[in-house]
Amino acid sequence: MHHLKKTAVLAAAAAVTMLAGCAGGSGSGSGSGTGAGGSEAPADADHITIQLDYQPRGLHSPLFVADAKGFFADEGIVVDDILTGTSSGDTLRLVGQGQGDFGVSDLPTLVVARSQDIPVKALLATNQHSPLAMCTKAERFTLETPDDLKGLKVGVQASGSTYIFYKALLAANGLSQDDLTELTVTPPYESYLVTDQVDTVPCYTDAEVPILQKAAGELSILHGSDFGYDVYGTGIFTTDEMIESNPDLVQRFTNAYLKALEYTIDNPEEAAQILADSNPELSDNVALYTEQLQADIDDTFTSEDTEENGLGTMTDEVWQGTIDLLFEQGVITTEPTVDDVRDATFVDAGN
Repeated sequence: MHHLKKTAVLAAAAAVTMLAGCAGGSGSGSGSGTGAGGSEAPADADHITIQLDYQPRGLHSPLFVADAKGFFADEGIVVDDILTGTSSGDTLRLVGQGQGDFGVSDLPTLVVARSQDIPVKALLATNQHSPLAMCTKAERFTLETPDDLKGLKVGVQASGSTYIFYKALLAANGLSQDDLTELTVTPPYESYLVTDQVDTVPCYTDAEVPILQKAAGELSILHGSDFGYDVYGTGIFTTDEMIESNPDLVQRFTNAYLKALEYTIDNPEEAAQILADSNPELSDNVALYTEQLQADIDDTFTSEDTEENGLGTMTDEVWQGTIDLLFEQGVITTEPTVDDVRDATFVDAGN
């Protein structure tokens, strides 16, 4: 069974603490080399650490499924730790500095990191479409187009993937950050929406939205993918050094992850239970994780590309479009190449 390793999450109000408790606040790692499926890794197995982008949520289930069902062990891999993070940006820096072998990150944020010379590459796109959106309480504001954001108070975290999305969405739709009143908030910042301290926040439809709907009632949701934010969402990445020095391990990791992702899509309730069972602090979150996973199954895990080429697939066209979007909107000032930001060799071979 997994053992907990916590990262601190600052709470700005009682509502923040409430939301953090709903979402779970921990990561884990087994280190046993034996999954629930009975597979046992060989004595000379590769030991790895995985760095999450935030607290465990449904999207992270495949990593825990791969461990619990023995998919990693089948590939000669032992997961020593699955560690939580505070944002995609921080996770990219940590793994880029060698503090973790593989990581989970928002992929547009990876482009930003690469433009800042952090030596990381995407291995696969778990979310074929970005689940990022702008959310308001429906009883207070209705969001039908980006113009409806004008004049609203928005909660932002300048270092997070949501801020990159927010800036790109505004710029792509002819809006300026001056069109809103920005308030810097501390994650998990959705609670500021619940308490009406802000009018709108960037939100993940496969993460915060189910929590917000319970706490704040009906939401008005403006999907970024409907208004020019045509990019991948969250994916798996590693470092240039790992790819160059141990491509066999990267391939085996990718194989196990893809198998677990398929298993998760076919068995979402079991996957949610496995994630919840990874630590007692997460045990009450089965229903939440199931809702989050269902949002991804319905909207982000698959696409026309995955139907043809398999789960996690990535195209150069989407990557180039992401780079162009971020550069044109001033989110990045130097443009990495597609080859800088992704290596599709492993997902293609895995499929």
